[in-house]
Amino acid sequence: MTNFLVVTAMGLDRPGLVSKLARLASDCDCDIVDSRMALFGNEFTLIMMLSGSWASITKIESMLPSLCVELELMTVMKRTSKHTPQNYLSRLEVRFTGKDQRGTIKRITQFLADRSLDLAAVRSFSEELPDSEQTQNVSLTINIPEKVELEKLEQSIYQLAQDMTLDCTIRRMEGTAILEDRG
Repeated sequence: MTNFLVVTAMGLDRPGLVSKLARLASDCDCDIVDSRMALFGNEFTLIMMLSGSWASITKIESMLPSLCVELELMTVMKRTSKHTPQNYLSRLEVRFTGKDQRGTIKRITQFLADRSLDLAAVRSFSEELPDSEQTQNVSLTINIPEKVELEKLEQSIYQLAQDMTLDCTIRRMEGTAILEDRG
C-alpha cells in the first residue's frame, strides 16, 4: 500500500536546497508526487507531496528534521492520502487586475465560499509601476460543479470585479478546449 506525506519547508534562499531535499527523498525510497517552490522576499518556500511504502515514509519523517536543522529550514510534515479528484463540469481561470487595495483576496474568496465553489489554485502579487502606483494581480482557478449555471456565475464575477474597480478576464476550460471570454 502506498503512503503519502506532505512536507512544507521555509528558510533563507540559497543554492542546493532543492537538490538536498530531493536526494533525501530518493535515499529514503520516496517518490516526489507533486511539488511547488517559490520565493517570498528572501525566503525559499517548498511544498511537496511524497509517496512510498510505510517504511519509506517513516524513514523520511525521522531523517528530515536533522537535514532541515543543517539547512536552517523550518518544516512541517503531515501524512495524507491520495487526492481523489471530484467530477466537475468545467473549470474557470479568472484574473483580476487593478489598483492595489486592501481586502481584495478576502472579498474574492468570500464570494467563492458563499457559492460553495472549489478553489483549485490562487496566485496573487502586486507590482509597482513607473508612476509609483501599486498594481494588483490575482489569478484563480475555480472548479465548477454541474449544478452551477456558468453564464450566471461569470456575470456575477464580472459584477464583483466592477464593484471592486478591477479589470477581469475569464477563460473557460472544458475538456481540452479553452474558451475565452473577456468582460
